[in-house]
Amino acid sequence: MRRIYEVFSNKEKYMDLLLLGDEQEEMILKYLNRCRLFVMNDDDELCAVCAVTDEGDFTLELKNIAVAESFQRKGIGRRFIRYIEKKFSGAFRELVVGTGDSPLTVPFYEKCGFKRSGVIKNFFIDNYDHPIIEAGVQFCDMICFEKELFDNERTDREGFAEIW
Repeated sequence: MRRIYEVFSNKEKYMDLLLLGDEQEEMILKYLNRCRLFVMNDDDELCAVCAVTDEGDFTLELKNIAVAESFQRKGIGRRFIRYIEKKFSGAFRELVVGTGDSPLTVPFYEKCGFKRSGVIKNFFIDNYDHPIIEAGVQFCDMICFEKELFDNERTDREGFAEIW
């Protein structure tokens, strides 16, 4: 049975999985103490993590979402994002995320209902100590996405009404 719970201490324990979503430990440490960290287990096996931060002005930022390799391509990332949307829709108006211009991650966020909202030029060049490469593409600029969060009383467009 899959279960999601929030982690309040010893967040560094999940660093190996967090590094799948953000390749540099120094960058993760910048938000780890101020984020709300959620973990998904499948029975007793860790399958995913998600870190979100309050960026003010009713904006929640998805700082990191990572799914263990053996659980990838099974809809877990999408379901985790829906869980976060449902959990925080009463307190936040929008969910934002930034990612590299990858043929894997950009379509994922678009399928989750995110819309492109901007670009931060040279983000990966200026902030990481090594080239970030995914699916053969070296990240340079950060692609920014946003998504409106709906009121808890409503269901999202896919009919997801319960917290999974």
